[in-house]
This record gives sequence, structure tokens and C-alpha cells, in this order.
Amino acid sequence: MTPPKISSVRFDAAVRAMVNIGILKETTQRVLKNMLKLFDYKWEHIEADNYHALADAIFDDSDAEEGQKRQAKETNLDSDQCNKKLKTKQHSQNLTFKMHGNDNRAFAGAPLQQGQDMPPQTVYEGKRAHLRFPLIKQPHKDTSTADDTAITSSSVVTGIGQNSRDMCVIPHQLHIGADRPPHDVNDITKGEERLSIPIINEFGSGILPPRFHYISHNITLQEAYVNISLARIGDDNCCSDCFGDCLAQPLPCACATETGGEFVYTRDGLLKEKFLDTCISMLREPLKHPRFYCKICPHERRVIQANSDPSNTEVSHGPCKGHITRKFIKECWSKCGCTRNCGNRVVQRGITRHVQVFLTPGKKGWGLRSTEKLPRGAFICEYAGEILTNTELYDRTIQKTGKAKHTYPLILDADWGTEGVLKDEEALCLDATFYGNVARFINHRCFDANIIGIPVEIETPDHHYYHLAFFTTREVEPFEELTWDYGIDFDDVDHPIKAFKCHCGSEFCGDRSRISRSKSKGRVLG
Repeated sequence: MTPPKISSVRFDAAVRAMVNIGILKETTQRVLKNMLKLFDYKWEHIEADNYHALADAIFDDSDAEEGQKRQAKETNLDSDQCNKKLKTKQHSQNLTFKMHGNDNRAFAGAPLQQGQDMPPQTVYEGKRAHLRFPLIKQPHKDTSTADDTAITSSSVVTGIGQNSRDMCVIPHQLHIGADRPPHDVNDITKGEERLSIPIINEFGSGILPPRFHYISHNITLQEAYVNISLARIGDDNCCSDCFGDCLAQPLPCACATETGGEFVYTRDGLLKEKFLDTCISMLREPLKHPRFYCKICPHERRVIQANSDPSNTEVSHGPCKGHITRKFIKECWSKCGCTRNCGNRVVQRGITRHVQVFLTPGKKGWGLRSTEKLPRGAFICEYAGEILTNTELYDRTIQKTGKAKHTYPLILDADWGTEGVLKDEEALCLDATFYGNVARFINHRCFDANIIGIPVEIETPDHHYYHLAFFTTREVEPFEELTWDYGIDFDDVDHPIKAFKCHCGSEFCGDRSRISRSKSKGRVLG
């Protein structure tokens, strides 16, 4: 069967994108041709996320070549023999080679037959599959030996336990198998949630969301101080004497103390009107609520470049702009005597509403929506990501990543007013760029968003760490996009985390640059 004609325009665009990041044109062309065969000449997976998959394959290809050179040295081949092993165009199609004893490494140095295709291979490291385009034609091997022959890119995503200052965004951050796309379109959560959450692309382009590791709960990167222990939860912070459902008891238990002696949930699992109204007012009418000003504010971290040497920098803190001491929900937990189905355990039970990750029709990219009608005060999901210190976030977004695309991080400053002067390991935030859940797809909307983030205390009384749970602010219709107000000051041009160009479409949009652009276009059209 004759393969479809390759689009020269798209082919050249892919090559230029790789050349711009320092990859040889010849290397890109060779790997790209093999990827087109792999994906049946469909460009969608190759072009997705700025040719992310193509960069993966090229860097893995380079690792494979280095591996062959190392293997050649291990078998005591001299330099001339090593070079001959790596050349592929000087051998006939009927090439045979001789095995010596049990040394199977001779296969690794076997050259390609001239004109023969280089099929991509899937190799494994534990449970992780990597797409690899080898320089040589490998003979068939039993899959039980795949772990011994895996060649892993040196730039695999930094894991927990490594120094966060070494973590940077690179074009080949995550790896996928050769036989599957970056995500399961039927369930992006990979079974991590109680319900399957599909990926919906109604435009037929075949594009999928950028790759990331799906997690249902927050995880600590390295330096963040999160002390979760039963010993730190006193009798006044739990209800060990309760039984069954706390909401069914005649009097509220100790877990309701945080919210003024009343539970904030109804028997239907919804937020009570009064509590929800107060939380919405704090977000939409902040001047009506008292603010706390830090003596040394971790949120206003600045770096003054002392000279051209990036290692010689001076860290200073700008003036605190104030933090509202927000309302917390306190849920029962493991030290309580109630059951898992207690009415005061909503967030910790996870996602119970049917939602979808979908490609929005505008410029907002991917979004989240519900397939069912949602009442006011309904729990959607919590924001899950890596727990970072303010310094780790600064290092990741400013000193290392440059212009790389990030999800907007979440600062856990809801109760900084009662914490005094925070140590760096106590000034925490959440980043869902590399590890996160469906909340990373919730788009921003200025002022009148239909969901709101509310702090929730579950397993620790220390409010420098908490969960951020999303609840609906009004009734939400089926397939209506879910949005929340990130609380961004679009006029703060000096903030380390730059505000994006807002496309929320709200009449209360706070992005003045967008409004001025819209007015300018209106005058031209008029």
C-alpha cells in the first residue's frame, strides 16, 4: 500500500522547530520520517504541545547512540571497530554476523541493512514505557529481558527526593509508549478517581492535552513542611466519641468548632447558603473584609540581579499587599469515631460528579465541564498538585523554566495572618504543571465564575497546609464550562509569576490590556 504523501509544509515546520532548539536537521528528518510511519502519517500527535513527542523521540535516539558506544567499549573493541559498528550504509543487505560464546552484546552493535527501515521500539523501566528510535535494527527479543536493555533519557522528570533547584522544564519532560497516545481518552485519571473522566475533542483534530502525571492527592516535592500525624491532633480537633454520621446527631461535634459550632454541609452534601455567601463575598468584595499584612511576605519575593553573573543575586522582599483571613471547612478524619460515609466528609471522598476534560472553542485551550446539572454549593473536586515552598516555586518558574508554559500555581496563603513570620518551608503553594488532577484544566474567569475555591482542613490543624476544594456558586447547566477566579492582579507587572492574557469573556474582566485591545478593534471595525 502506497503511503500518503507527506506534507512538505508541515514537515519543514517540524524540522525548523527542532533546529531552533539546537537539534541537527539531518537527525530531525530521519526520526520524523519514522514517527510518521508509526502514527500512520497523522500529524496530530506529532504537532501536539509544540512537537513534544518528536523531541522525546530525538533525545531518546541520541541516548541510544551513546549506549551503543559504551557497549562497544565494554567489549574491548578498538576505535576503528567501534566506528564500523555505528556505520549503517557500508553493509550489504545479506549481512551476517558471528556470535562469540554467550556474548549477546554483539547484537547491540549490529549495523542496519542498507535501505532498511528503523522501527520504533518500546522499552521499559519498571512500569514506565519509553518511545525509542534505535540507530540499529534489533533482533527479536523476549519481553522478559526488556528491563535489561532499556535506555533512559537523562532528562526524565525530576522526582520526589531530588533537589527542586535542579528541576526545570525541558522539551522532553515525560515519556510515553510507542503504542499509545499521551492519555487514555476514556479516562484521563488512569483509574485514580472513583469515576472515569473522558477527554472530549469535538473539533476532530486529534489533539490531546499536554502530558502530565495524574494524581488524586497532593504530594510533596522536597522542602515543604507538612507534618501529618495523629499525635498532633488533640481532642479539641477531632470527634473520637462520635459514631455513625455526625450530621445526624442532635448536637454538632468538636469538628464544627472551626465553623462557629455549626456544620457547613447539608445532609445532601451541599454547602449551606450562609457559609457559601460569606466565602463568595470575600472573593468578590475583598475590601469589606479585614486583611493581614506580613512583616516579611513570602508572596512578594523579588530577585535583584546584582550583575551579569546569575549566581550572584540578592533576594529581597517587596511590601506585602495583604491577605484575607479566609473561612475554613473542617472535615472529620481518621482519628474521629464517625464512619467514612459521615456527612462531614465530602472533599476527602473525592470526585462524585460526572465531568469531562474538553477542548474549548475559544483561545482558552482545554477546560472542565459537568455532564449533569449541578445545584448551588455542590463539590466538584480539589486542586491537586506538588506541594512546593515559595522558594522552590520561585526557582522553578523564574530561574529555571524561563518562558516555558506552566499551569498557574496556587499560593496557600488563606491563614497566613495567624501564622506570624513564616519560615520558607512553611510558606507553601501547589503547582500542577507536572503532577496534578483535573483541576489543572479549570479556566479562569474574572469575578463571576461559577465555582469557588474554599480552604479545607482534614488531616492537620496547621493552616499553612490545607486542601483547596471547588464548590459551585450557583446552579450550573449540563455541559456548561466550570470556571473559577484565580484572584489575579493583572496590573501587577512586577510579580514573579506573570499574569496571562485573559480570554474569560466576562463583562467584569480585570485585564485592562485585553479590554483596550477589544476597544481598539471595535474602533477599527466601526
